[in-house]
Amino acid sequence: MKTSAPSEPWGAKWIILLTVIIGTFLGRLDQTIVNLALPNIINDFGITVTAAGWIATAYILANAIFVPIWGKLGDTIGRKRVYVIGFVVFIFGSVLAGLSWNLGSMIVFRVIQAIAGSADYPTAMAILAVTFPRGKERAQALGFWSASFAAAAVFGPLLGGPLIDHFGWRSVFLVNLPVGILGLLMALVYIKESVSEHKTVNFDWWGAITLGVALSALVLVLDKGIDWGWISIESFTAYAVMLTFAAVFIGIERKHPEPIVDFKFFRNTTFVNTLANNFVVFLGMMGSVFLVPVFAQTFLGYNATQTGYIFLPMAAGLMIASPLGGALTGKIKASYIIAASTGVAAIGLYLFSYIDPRSTVFDLMLPLGIMAFGMGFGMPQRTNIIASVVPQHEIGVASSILALARNIAGAFGIAIFGTILANTTETNVLRIATDSRIHSSNPFIIHQFIGLIALDAQINAYRTVFIAASMVVFVGAVAALWIKIKDEQKMAESEILIE
Repeated sequence: MKTSAPSEPWGAKWIILLTVIIGTFLGRLDQTIVNLALPNIINDFGITVTAAGWIATAYILANAIFVPIWGKLGDTIGRKRVYVIGFVVFIFGSVLAGLSWNLGSMIVFRVIQAIAGSADYPTAMAILAVTFPRGKERAQALGFWSASFAAAAVFGPLLGGPLIDHFGWRSVFLVNLPVGILGLLMALVYIKESVSEHKTVNFDWWGAITLGVALSALVLVLDKGIDWGWISIESFTAYAVMLTFAAVFIGIERKHPEPIVDFKFFRNTTFVNTLANNFVVFLGMMGSVFLVPVFAQTFLGYNATQTGYIFLPMAAGLMIASPLGGALTGKIKASYIIAASTGVAAIGLYLFSYIDPRSTVFDLMLPLGIMAFGMGFGMPQRTNIIASVVPQHEIGVASSILALARNIAGAFGIAIFGTILANTTETNVLRIATDSRIHSSNPFIIHQFIGLIALDAQINAYRTVFIAASMVVFVGAVAALWIKIKDEQKMAESEILIE
């Protein structure tokens, strides 16, 4: 029997939103803040940079694998229960990471953090969809929630630098304890339990395992492919493992009565087109923006804290634009909003193609602000569409697919544009060296000459990357016009029905 979602008092709804934002903020903050601590961890443990890279890789792998599992469990045993379990384990893993004594222990504890942290996105989105059942109100809430991702990305460097400088690298993990306890207590008090009447009798463990192996191989090769070489034995082994287990996973899901990923979602063109737009946008954005701090520190001489300040307009743009984009639900076609916002993001990325070693802070802040405003304006619309076109009892699974697409898009983007940067730099060096002449035998002048060739080659390579990224995102903007939703006004005004 279907009944309407339980009505919450207006104030209680927004307290629940704040509670979920704290959890999301804390999880994303941890991802960004730990990167700043890596140099100190390397020195303390006496490890190489390559070895330290596994601290991040292990986190990414575990996070990607468990997102679909938590999404399914949340729909089955209760979103609040899964959310709270994830919160408790995340706090526990954070404390352990702060007490780790070598690389092995750090990797194990980061995996624990990642497994727990992956419970946040699918359950948080489902909790908000139930708490805010009306389409327009839900889109606004999802807009505010989406802005917390940007806030975490910016405050990570801003908080991490002073913490590390004054209290050491362990403080970036231990700070999760007081903030986490606050968020946990709020979750226990304010969030109401919601669970589908469609109880899972036979959980799809084999599907979860095969998907996990396939995702592990995919994320691993995307993360390490540049170092290994894309046609190396290691990479081909990862490709083979990924394709084999992906094929087995698809076979299992087609026959399982309660699949962990229901392929019927992919027969919904609105779901597929929205997911594709989301993938393209995040591929272009994350694949290129990760180079901004590298550029700032390599060519402009900024330190980590100064680099963090550059991203303030990005946080502001997302936090301002996301609620505004959500407020337009039911007033303007979602496809138009998504297309326009993605186009603005493409313009922001294109402006990065003008940066050089003489660039000012404003030259970096302006493109980031424009890109983030465009991203933020369309983000709640994409999320709201996903929440609206799937059965309510499977919203956790659907949101986990959305999160998975974003994570994989980011990994693809970093791999693709990192490779473009490396290859283009090499090509530029050869081209510039061939077209250049030096009429001096002075070793000092020759050394400067070689340095200028390398500098020019790298700067032009960065420009190529940002132009390519802007073109990818622009394609996403045009493709967004094909997102068709039936009865958008009705969807915005009607309440979600809970199974």
